[in-house]
Amino acid sequence: MTAVEEFERWRRRSGGKREIFTSFCPYRVCPLGAHVDHQYGLVTGFAIDKGVTVAYSPTNGVFRVRSLNFQGEKSFSLGKIPEKQNDWADYLRGAVWALSRHYPLRRGLNCVIEGTLPIGGLSSSAAVIIAFLSALLRVNDLALSRSQLIDVALEAESQYVGVYVGKLDQSCEVYSQRDKLLYLDTKDGSYELIPRHPKTPEFEIAIFFSGVERKLGSAFNIRVDELKAAAYALKGWAGMDYGKFIDTRLREVPYVVFEKFCDRLPEPWRKRASHFYSEMERVKAGVEAWRVGKLKKFGQLVFQSGLSSIQQYQTGSDELRTLYEIMRQTSGIYGGRFSGAGFKGCCMALIDPSARDAISSKIETAYLKEFPNLEGKFSIHFCQTADGAAF
Repeated sequence: MTAVEEFERWRRRSGGKREIFTSFCPYRVCPLGAHVDHQYGLVTGFAIDKGVTVAYSPTNGVFRVRSLNFQGEKSFSLGKIPEKQNDWADYLRGAVWALSRHYPLRRGLNCVIEGTLPIGGLSSSAAVIIAFLSALLRVNDLALSRSQLIDVALEAESQYVGVYVGKLDQSCEVYSQRDKLLYLDTKDGSYELIPRHPKTPEFEIAIFFSGVERKLGSAFNIRVDELKAAAYALKGWAGMDYGKFIDTRLREVPYVVFEKFCDRLPEPWRKRASHFYSEMERVKAGVEAWRVGKLKKFGQLVFQSGLSSIQQYQTGSDELRTLYEIMRQTSGIYGGRFSGAGFKGCCMALIDPSARDAISSKIETAYLKEFPNLEGKFSIHFCQTADGAAF
């Protein structure tokens, strides 16, 4: 059942007669640029042709929301947006809270939300927020620029929900265009959409869902704090102006400063910072490989990014690390790594479409041999690059 079908059933039961509208936001993958956006790093990304759909109609300021992916109906009003409730609807409350801080809102929504892939690693949280914001903008006759929408979505997730993400997710889901690689500098928001080179081999994006859904929280935020702490300490030792801790980012610290003082850092901080600097170089090298159609080189860098996420950034559950190792040993995969933060969820890979069946068979067999309890939960999905959200 789709969101529109469920909304129609819901509307008939409640006697509503308003027209049904829909909004859509794609999920995203980030081949290179893992764990650096919150430190104002360089990132790359694609939107994919799977995502979140919101079927809705306007109300006079009340919100009644349902999800095909989670149980229960949630409700609140414009006049009384509750504090964070630690449930799936926090992202919707956060969207209303953030938008209402900057723009006058008169209307709410009755809506049903549907996500087309399992949760974990594809930035479903940002996709939900953006799709919901798109609906809010329409019913309230508001028009935002792409950068304004990104800022509001980021504010909802970082300040209301409390997950200290950077701009990667929202930017990929708004700026992306089919068959183009988004190259984004999260420090100043500048970006480039780099077309696929004529010599680039055919490829698809494969999503290998571990069977274990993830929820970002303390482990993610701790990694962010470790990077900020490393930056703050390095600035102090180097005699740099370090300002407020909350405003500190590792991008502000030259690599030569890290080289000089890295041995003073606690090992976890040193490893996180080492990942940051090496990932910045992989992004630069990957962008140049993409420009000239060297997909194999690009994929090798994606595998290297995955290894650094394991060894230096120290993320990845047993399930994801196993998937990563299986991908490295599978013919037809150009490159792959954890998708997203790396706390459970899924892995993404760039693959040769002609090897799709062989890849599916090998990975499913090898993975379920290690985790037979996840049979029926583990899944494989094949996607194409796509345009960002329309609003």
